[in-house]
Amino acid sequence: MSQGTAEPLHTAPADDDAGPAGVQGRWLILVIVLTAVFMQILDTTITLVAIPQIQRNLNASFGEIQLVVAGYALSFACVLITAGRLGDTYGRKRMFLLGMVGFTAMSGLCGAAPNAMTLVIARFAQGLCAGLMLPQVLSIIQVSFPNKERPKAFAIYGAAFGLATVSGPILGGALIKLNAWNTDWRSIFYVNLPIGVFALILGVPKIKESFAPKAEKLDIWGAIVVTAGVFLLVMPLVVGRDQGWPVWTYAMLAACGPVLLYFLWYETRLTAKPDASPLVRTTLFRQRPFTVGILLNLVFFAGLPAFFFTYYLTMQVGLAYSPVKAASASLAFAIPLAAAAARSAAIVKRIGTWILLLGVVLLLIGMAGVILTVQWAGSGLSGYDLLPAFVFGGAGTGLFLAPCINVILAGIRPQDAGAASGVLSTLQQIGSALGIAVIGIVYFGLLRTGGVSSADSAVPQLRAQLTAAGLPAAQSDQVVAGFQTCFQDRVSEKDPSATPASCARIQQQIAASPAPPALKQEIQDAVLNRAVPAARAKDFTHAYQDGLFWQIGVLSASGLLVLALPKVKPTSSVPVAG
Repeated sequence: MSQGTAEPLHTAPADDDAGPAGVQGRWLILVIVLTAVFMQILDTTITLVAIPQIQRNLNASFGEIQLVVAGYALSFACVLITAGRLGDTYGRKRMFLLGMVGFTAMSGLCGAAPNAMTLVIARFAQGLCAGLMLPQVLSIIQVSFPNKERPKAFAIYGAAFGLATVSGPILGGALIKLNAWNTDWRSIFYVNLPIGVFALILGVPKIKESFAPKAEKLDIWGAIVVTAGVFLLVMPLVVGRDQGWPVWTYAMLAACGPVLLYFLWYETRLTAKPDASPLVRTTLFRQRPFTVGILLNLVFFAGLPAFFFTYYLTMQVGLAYSPVKAASASLAFAIPLAAAAARSAAIVKRIGTWILLLGVVLLLIGMAGVILTVQWAGSGLSGYDLLPAFVFGGAGTGLFLAPCINVILAGIRPQDAGAASGVLSTLQQIGSALGIAVIGIVYFGLLRTGGVSSADSAVPQLRAQLTAAGLPAAQSDQVVAGFQTCFQDRVSEKDPSATPASCARIQQQIAASPAPPALKQEIQDAVLNRAVPAARAKDFTHAYQDGLFWQIGVLSASGLLVLALPKVKPTSSVPVAG
């Protein structure tokens, strides 16, 4: 990240025909660095569909499984700002390739992990390496492309970023279904190995080294403090709900504020010294595009990942969709996203900042469409019912994500572009963690409060089936009461895959009953194979529908923040550095 130097990037092409590589060479560089972006962002969500398989195979606790998902996001978020400065000072190519080596190696270790603790540690290290790579990508694109080609390159970058954000579960589900060489869930990590090797083989000779002009020393104390502050904020957000919000989570959240305020005070002091090298020049906060942009990224990313979190839970746990089936429906979101992102550069030239508002409006239409669709379909919801709404949502997301950073930086002084982009990327990760934490509280709270009514709705059909099977009324009452207790306990579990004791007791009582085997089977089918799925489908779809108002709220706030941005038309000369 370029930290307040007099020029944006001294290695950037000076005119439309210049560049460190030929036409084919620079587009090949784009393929290489976007391969890294896709892998890095993909790995934040690809594990979601593999959780049941990992848990069974490694005999892992639900807390360990949550750390497999959360550890990556946590370490990724913590190093982004510092990694940008490392690239400025020691070379973007060097840091990019170093991160790629580590990321590829840790992917192999994740795939080969013999136990849950090894997988948790490998995922944490994988996130660190991903965080080292990502801030270098925008700078490498900046210095590799001449002015007239840069908007197209950044639009493709936005498309890759957006696609990776939503397609992790799609690819993960497909790989698990394919089960190549009997690797099961391990294939979601092994797939990174050939891609990483490909990027390294081509990246070494093709990517040209670049540094920030007048690169400054690393602000080591600032790096330590900001990393600690981000850790104190993100850690409780990503694991708090699953741990039952113990006292230490509140203590960390309480401590993060003073630590981050101290970081700002310390960086302000350094900024005021002519010869100092602050990690982030606090003069950035005097620029409205930056302050509004921070809030915009934080709020928007608090909504989108949270939406897919509840979508996949509803489809897979609530409606018993397979990972592949659940993911295939979301292709209707991913494909328009890619198409809209690819066209975003041309649209930005015509309407400038307003493209972000257009994207938010289309995404709001999509979310409203999902709510209406769930209201109409109820517990009979199919993933394919959501396709029309997903088309609007995907197109809106593409129009927002692709130009977002570039539009924001267009109103920022060129010498501050690098620092701003690094901080904005960090805020995206914090927003994602915050959104998933909040929607987790809301969604699982709705499941618990709606459990009684959902179970009651299945009782008439259950009684009818028990009566038809010939079970006396008194025994039917016992079975119904057991079902209601079982269902309420199940939706109150932190681990959706866990079987509560009350549910296991139903099966034990049926097995111990002196009733004929045929009647036992009828009772078991009526309770476990019909009543429980029906009540679960109703409960999850209601929670999904009501939880979507979180997305409506944060997207509406995003639209208001877009209106607060200075109205500019980004040009091809806007410097964007990582």
